[in-house]
Amino acid sequence: MSQFELDARRLLCPLPVIRTQDKIKTLSVGDVLVVTCTDPGVMQDIPAWARINGHKVLKSESGEYEFVITIEVGE
Repeated sequence: MSQFELDARRLLCPLPVIRTQDKIKTLSVGDVLVVTCTDPGVMQDIPAWARINGHKVLKSESGEYEFVITIEVGE
């Protein structure tokens, strides 16, 4: 299990979800991806995408200008 980071700052929907999907395709089951975004819509969009695709959101954090979602890659 490894941890990876994805910088999706300054991207608007649907690009953060697309970049997350593309990155997760390159990872292995059990790997962790930390996605940092500035679009507040990701707080609903990425967890919904993860749930539909069998991944697990480990943590969601909202800051003043940034949003960080930590995802464990599923099967």
